[in-house]
Amino acid sequence: DLVRSRGLGDVYKRQPQTHNFVREIQPPPLAPLPSEAYLAAVQHLTKIADIDIIRLHDEQEAAVYRPSFVGAYQTIFSEPPYNELFYPYEAEGVLARTLQTPDHIALLAVRGITVVGFGFAVPLAHRKDVAREVQGLLPIQPTYYLSELGMLNKVRGLGLGGELIRLRLEMINRAKYSHVLLRTSATRHAGYDMYLKRGFQDIGVYMEVHSRRIDGQVTTDRRLFLSQVL
Repeated sequence: DLVRSRGLGDVYKRQPQTHNFVREIQPPPLAPLPSEAYLAAVQHLTKIADIDIIRLHDEQEAAVYRPSFVGAYQTIFSEPPYNELFYPYEAEGVLARTLQTPDHIALLAVRGITVVGFGFAVPLAHRKDVAREVQGLLPIQPTYYLSELGMLNKVRGLGLGGELIRLRLEMINRAKYSHVLLRTSATRHAGYDMYLKRGFQDIGVYMEVHSRRIDGQVTTDRRLFLSQVL
């Protein structure tokens, strides 16, 4: 699927002594490594150990990181507590939709061009499926939604999760937004405690989410919402 998304073409070769055509798939050329100037142009926010946290503003900036993001996204959400199966085009869609959303925040944790973590956020008004669940409890227009957070196992324990939360909260425009909301698994896990320590409160609202699991079944799991006044 990753190959297909890069627009792999079909090349046809004529075999000797025959009028039949044989279809032969040619491997795509390797993408050139980005120049130092290209990497320097991306907004670097901070560094933890050998991992840079960068901010993406548009799909052009994201292009060199997209294949690695797809793999990281699939890996992270295939693990407990979610055990979800995402196809490459679905992971690409998460990144693309975030970058196309006005007033978004898209952060990647990277080693070079290898993505090891991410933290995304968008205005809640652009996530109508989520906004419906908290209608009447939170003001929709002035609420910002922390939509995605994940780190590969090999970089957990370095403080990346907390830093991705802190940075996104700092970047929210307080002149426009007064509340922040996030959704996480109702199965108690380390992330839940981390959010509480950072001032979030469990608002007692749950949402059943339908997802394709790594065993191929489509089932529901329960998510809960946490919020904070900015």
